[in-house]
Amino acid sequence: MSSAELLGPLRLERNALQLPLAGDTVAAGFPSPADDYIDVGIDLNEVLVRHPTSTFFLRVSGDSMTGAGIHHGDLLLVDRSLEPRPQRIVVAVLDGAFTLKRLTRHRGQLRLEAANPAYPPLELHQCGDVQIWGVAIHVIHPL
Repeated sequence: MSSAELLGPLRLERNALQLPLAGDTVAAGFPSPADDYIDVGIDLNEVLVRHPTSTFFLRVSGDSMTGAGIHHGDLLLVDRSLEPRPQRIVVAVLDGAFTLKRLTRHRGQLRLEAANPAYPPLELHQCGDVQIWGVAIHVIHPL
């Protein structure tokens, strides 16, 4: 992915929207009996956003992170307050353009790696102006 579209910050003053949450889990292996009622409500802001003033949506553009389950057109939640540590997926700004990659350490040097073999790693010590803008915390995409 070479760029992302900033959609804007999440707002603190947003009213909570409680969506129904089934009182049971869904089996991803063997079927389990289902309850026919809704147990509690859930506000996705409370579940997905730990730091509302530093969390942003970005729209993904490109296919460099498909191996990590992040696809073109997905919505990405990015938290700017988290520390960008190796193995985290980060949004970086390289020479003024957003890019989404996994931050890794290779032979003692930090680099950005795509999750698609068609894209070579970016060695940070060889890049010009680099800033780690935020850490990706969730991806939202249709099934």
